[in-house]
Amino acid sequence: MNLAQFRQRGPFEWEMPRHGAMRVPGVIFASRELLEAMDAKVGEQLANVAALPGIVDAAYAMPDAHWGYGFPIGGVAAFDADAGGVVSAGGVGFDISCGVRSLHTGLKEADIQRVQERLADVLFRRIPAGLGSTGALRLTGKEMGAMLRGGARWAVEQGFGSPEDLARIEEGGCMAGAVPAEVSAEAKHRQRDEMGTLGSGNHYLEVQVVDELFDLKAAQAYGLAVGDVLATIHCGSRGMGHQIGTDFLREMVIAAPRAGIALADRELACAPLNSELGQSYLGAMRAAINCALANRQILTHLAREAFATLFPGIQMPLLYDVSHNTCKEESHIVNGERRRLFVHRKGATRAFGPGHHELPPEYRAVGQPVLIGGSMGTASWVLAGGGSQTHAFASACHGAGRAMSRHEALRRWQGRSVVDELARRGILIRSPSLRGVAEEAPLAYKDVSAVVEAAEQAGLARRVARLRPLVCVKG
Repeated sequence: MNLAQFRQRGPFEWEMPRHGAMRVPGVIFASRELLEAMDAKVGEQLANVAALPGIVDAAYAMPDAHWGYGFPIGGVAAFDADAGGVVSAGGVGFDISCGVRSLHTGLKEADIQRVQERLADVLFRRIPAGLGSTGALRLTGKEMGAMLRGGARWAVEQGFGSPEDLARIEEGGCMAGAVPAEVSAEAKHRQRDEMGTLGSGNHYLEVQVVDELFDLKAAQAYGLAVGDVLATIHCGSRGMGHQIGTDFLREMVIAAPRAGIALADRELACAPLNSELGQSYLGAMRAAINCALANRQILTHLAREAFATLFPGIQMPLLYDVSHNTCKEESHIVNGERRRLFVHRKGATRAFGPGHHELPPEYRAVGQPVLIGGSMGTASWVLAGGGSQTHAFASACHGAGRAMSRHEALRRWQGRSVVDELARRGILIRSPSLRGVAEEAPLAYKDVSAVVEAAEQAGLARRVARLRPLVCVKG
């Protein structure tokens, strides 16, 4: 990235001043080293996002930002419907509501070490993973509609988990405003056999141990101590989200010129929020959010069953579940004025600070848990939402962020060698695809510790706990 196009606003905050068609500035939160290493495409995409109608305040990019479809991954932008704002399918992404969910196990590292191989095997047998993977659940048309309206609440009603889980999921486990009728028959067909599956790519189920604490007050509120074992699930809406993105991007490309919207990049295809197409997309996208929440809830049930085969009577309460790849209607203060905004977070996570009314009472004093995924052999993190609700619309990073393409990773590594090297470090990998393991090699990603430090220094979120992987079931 060429730093000459930025004005440094702070040690970890860089502003791209308005130029050309930009309506607002672009802002990247990163250290100098992270910014210099970013692809120049991130800056180009950020400038294009800043030119969209109705955008408010600035177009933001998180420390893990890298090139994506239309929006950079790690991009955040908010739009005002009353000021001609738009909704962009590319600003949400294809894996709608991909997210991270962490569970307490009540176990310590020594407990896992005694059964590590057996646990890795039973999780791999019980958690469907990989490209095209299918689960045991088959949804009828009526059940599909109920799932798309009810999300994790529907899953709990079907016996997957407990009502106590819902209090620790965004939106209480159910996104309001979902309209299943706006989801195409093809999207529903693709999802019919995929409930309760991880999928492929960077999705995983990981067993992790708390390695170090940084904020003792937040750690206590979250129930974390050094040596504690967590189980973390990272996945989303599978084929349904991808199909919804495909369906609506096709329509938005055609509709944008008719709405008087000039696109710098057709991948930024969008529709006015108050238009029929914009409302249709929001209804379908919210249904996909519920699909992802239901999917993670079912996977939670399967993980609990797997652990119980080795640890009978185990209780695995939910720490938290937070999504990325969403557009949510939220209230934020901009220039001293409270406004109703539609916040796109693509590869970025919500990070409400202390005192926010939507947080569970037990977390309200310290802020929202922000769950940051690593990459098999690297650390994952638990952060706490920053103190300012207005900072990048209360958003933070979502992971390490890719440092190279999957093609380049395949050129550099072989899956078998990655698995063997991690095993020598005490990390067991189970995956149906060695090619997929090579694509997700740890060094294909940025240094996640540098990313979360930048997020903390920029005031987006605070470091609470570092997690070290023990077992990873990789899609």
